[in-house]
Amino acid sequence: MTRALSFVLPYAPSTAAAASRFARELSRSAEVVLAGEGPVEVAPGPGLHVVAAPGGKGAAIRAALDKVTGAVTVLHDPDTAWSPDVYDALVKPIRADTADAVFGRRSFQGLAQGLAPELLADRALGHFTRFVTDVALADPLTGLRAFRTEALRSVTLTSDDDAVDAELVVKLAAQLFRLTEVPLPPTPEVPRRPRAAHLSRLRTLLRYATVRDDADNQHEGYTTLERMDGATHYNQWLARRFREHLGRRVLEIGAGIGTITRELEPGLELLVALEVDRFYVDRLKNLFRGKPHVRPYLSDVALADWESLKKERLDTIVLSNVLEHIPDDASAVRRFRQILSPGGRVVILVPALPQLFGAIDEAVGHHRRYTPASLRAVLEENGFAVEKLEWMNLVGMPGWFVNSRLLRRRAVPKLQLKLYDTLAPLLAQAESHVKLPVGMSLFAVARATGGDA
Repeated sequence: MTRALSFVLPYAPSTAAAASRFARELSRSAEVVLAGEGPVEVAPGPGLHVVAAPGGKGAAIRAALDKVTGAVTVLHDPDTAWSPDVYDALVKPIRADTADAVFGRRSFQGLAQGLAPELLADRALGHFTRFVTDVALADPLTGLRAFRTEALRSVTLTSDDDAVDAELVVKLAAQLFRLTEVPLPPTPEVPRRPRAAHLSRLRTLLRYATVRDDADNQHEGYTTLERMDGATHYNQWLARRFREHLGRRVLEIGAGIGTITRELEPGLELLVALEVDRFYVDRLKNLFRGKPHVRPYLSDVALADWESLKKERLDTIVLSNVLEHIPDDASAVRRFRQILSPGGRVVILVPALPQLFGAIDEAVGHHRRYTPASLRAVLEENGFAVEKLEWMNLVGMPGWFVNSRLLRRRAVPKLQLKLYDTLAPLLAQAESHVKLPVGMSLFAVARATGGDA
């Protein structure tokens, strides 16, 4: 270990003595920040900081981060001491740049430990955490975790108490950081937590599962994008439709938080992910860190450097629920034509039927919903020949109408969306065999014609 590594030890009065012992040992080779409420038995020094932070674990972590100087930060509950090789294994994936956060997966000695009420409660909360966040972590609420400090600081934490453990997983996962875990050596005792700590974490998970997103509802359009990102089967259905028509060098317009980008990128030579909102571009950079063939590009369609994009020899432009966000869609389509050689394609999914336009459309910034005639016109009048134009997603129409038009909700309810997503594979199979008479979306493939648009 080196002082490029920082430890944050959040403590309560009941754990102050253990935190002090850990701090003295760890500060021999790394920076340590002790933060919490009550006196501790250590003297602050160049590599050991003591921060008074009443209010609980979350408040202590926020206060401690102001003192951290290491590129990697370990959050360490003062319940179990570990050997130096455990910490080295914990931070190894971050130093290898294969992860942004690493969770220590705990195990306990003895068969009886598996029946301990404390452990059963912790495992139940872990299962619920995985359900809410869709993370593949066996022990997401562990007390030993390592982070790229930059990533940890980018997450806005609002919980003051032990709920911060759940909030961290929710926000890291939603912001598309790379999460992994490493096994910890078995320990003889299950760490004890007050019942209030379990209840606080449960309440926080319920809140993020139902009424709050990881941006704490401060970015309205993001609420719908974040919930749609969890509709795995539905997104895979859309991606299969897109991939049938892709070339090797692709420009995605309006990549958002990378929901479709993630499905398209395998096997591509180049994928430029253009997005106008820095809030989303930061997430794209997290998601595709270490994949140089994917290039997040911060720009509005109207202000993009189209001459530079033309030099990328792009053969396909993809828009998944984006064209309706652009005020002058005809001008945008002419831009697309200018950078594609004859025969290049645009592959487009748009919301259909003006009769469905409602509160959710307003919340996410839609200017319009299309009809087959209006979508065909904007493509064919601006340099493209339509090869395919089909309805999609008939079954989704009633839910959208009720939520957006009748109830005036400004986001799709999360649990309702999860239920719909379970049906998506069946819907995809059914729609592949039947020509729909109508749907809530339109799917189009158009080929760039000869000459300038």
